[in-house]
Amino acid sequence: MRKRRKGQECRMEIIHEIAVLELAQGNQRIINLHEVYETSSEMILVLEYAAGGEIFDQCVAEREEAFKEKDVQRLMRQILEGVSFLHAHNVVHLDLKPQNVLLTSESPLGDIKIVDFGLSRMMESSEELREIMGTPEYVAPEILSYDPISTATDMWSIGVLAYVMLTGISPFLGDDKQETFLNISQMNVSYSEEEFDVVSEAAVDFIKALLVKRPEDRATAEECLSHPWLTQGSSPEPPLRLRSLLEESRALEEELVLVASYVLGPCRQSEKEKRQPKAISKRFRFEEPPLLQEMTGEFIY
Repeated sequence: MRKRRKGQECRMEIIHEIAVLELAQGNQRIINLHEVYETSSEMILVLEYAAGGEIFDQCVAEREEAFKEKDVQRLMRQILEGVSFLHAHNVVHLDLKPQNVLLTSESPLGDIKIVDFGLSRMMESSEELREIMGTPEYVAPEILSYDPISTATDMWSIGVLAYVMLTGISPFLGDDKQETFLNISQMNVSYSEEEFDVVSEAAVDFIKALLVKRPEDRATAEECLSHPWLTQGSSPEPPLRLRSLLEESRALEEELVLVASYVLGPCRQSEKEKRQPKAISKRFRFEEPPLLQEMTGEFIY
C-alpha cells in the first residue's frame, strides 16, 4: 500500500505515526508494526495484516449481513481497550471511524485492530492543544469551536462509531460539510425507535453517555468499559483464538504483513541521498523530542 503525503506533513508526521505504533507494540488492539525501512524517497512500514478489512463494510451492509448487537458489544469493548491504552499514555487518536478499525478475520468475525495514527497527538498537561482536524461526521463539538482537544475528543468519536455500528446510520451526516458541522454543534441527533428498533436501551444509554457537548461530562474509556451495556452477561471471550486454534496449526508458517510505503517527495533530500537508493532499517521512539510539537495545520477531509 502506497500513501502520498501532502505539503507540510511529510517526514515528521510519518515518524510520529511510527513512534505511536512502537509505543503500542504488543497491545493486541492496535495494529502491530514489524519493521521500518527508509530510502532516499520512501519510508516503508511493514505492518500486521488484518484479513477482515475495515468494519465500515459491515456498518453499511444490509441488516441481515450487518453487525448484531452482541457483535458490537464485543468489538466496542476491544476498541475501548485500545483507546484506554492510548489515553493512559497521553495519546489521542483524533480520527476514530469505521475506516480506521480493522478486523483480523471477516468470518468468523475476528478481533479489532486500530490503525492510522497520522492525526494523533501527544497531550501535554502543561499545554492546551487546539486544532481543526478529523473526519467531518466524527469530529467533536470542541474541534469545530476551536476549544482545547483532550482524550474526551476521542470519546465523542467512539459515541458516533457506536451509533453507526448499531444502526448503520451516521447520526450527524448532512448534505454537505456545513450541514454536518451544524448538526454536531447543535446536537441534532435522533434516538427514535426508527433508528433503534432492534437496539437495547442499555446500548442507547451508552451512546448518550458519549454524545455529550461538554467534554468534561463525557464518559472516559475506563468508565465505558464498566458501563452495564458492556458488562451485562459478558465473559472474557477470545472469540477467534480458541475457535481457530486448530486452523492456525494448519496454516502457512509465513506471517502475512502489510507494507505501507510513504513517498517523501521533495522533503529535504540532499544530492547525496538521491544517489543512495539503499533501504535502511530504522526504529523510532517517543524519546525523539520534536515528534508532535512541530505538526500543526488543518486536516479535516
